[in-house]
Amino acid sequence: MTKIDQSLFSAQEHALEHALGDCPDCGKPLQIRNSKSGPFVGCSGYPDCDFSKPLYDTQTTTLKVMEGTECPLCQSPMALKKGRYGMFIGCANYPDCQHIAPMKEQDDTHIQCPKCQQGQLVERTNKYGKQFFSCSDYPACRYVLNSSPVNETCPECGWGVLIAKKGQKQCPQPACGYKASK
Repeated sequence: MTKIDQSLFSAQEHALEHALGDCPDCGKPLQIRNSKSGPFVGCSGYPDCDFSKPLYDTQTTTLKVMEGTECPLCQSPMALKKGRYGMFIGCANYPDCQHIAPMKEQDDTHIQCPKCQQGQLVERTNKYGKQFFSCSDYPACRYVLNSSPVNETCPECGWGVLIAKKGQKQCPQPACGYKASK
């Protein structure tokens, strides 16, 4: 049986003791604590001191700096980033510059929004990569379709757009049951 040299462990015993720093409120060491919402950094002097902060300060990570591109606001290079709502292109000079560009241009369907009658339905992609169509006047109008719109008025209820679903044209209104073959 191999004997383990215990002196190897004692040299590093307290190396990470103050790795999180000291509490800015009371000066006691910070430590990782747990709650029902998950881990966070909190003061070891709790309950006398209730200082806490998120374990991860930023949830945005830079995946790749895109050479040959420049931010229209500060002329720094642009970078491919991943944040809490999915992938996006943003300025590498963040937080000094907060310019964000979409991954792809929104495709305008040239179909008027049937709800607000002001905007156009545009194709968008959610953070999981699923395609949907919503009003270009968001957030003023929150009309959304999960299927491709067809620029026809429903002959039964008069709603301003139909959708293409399962090889048929259908009315997106739940109260209307209109369906027709394409």
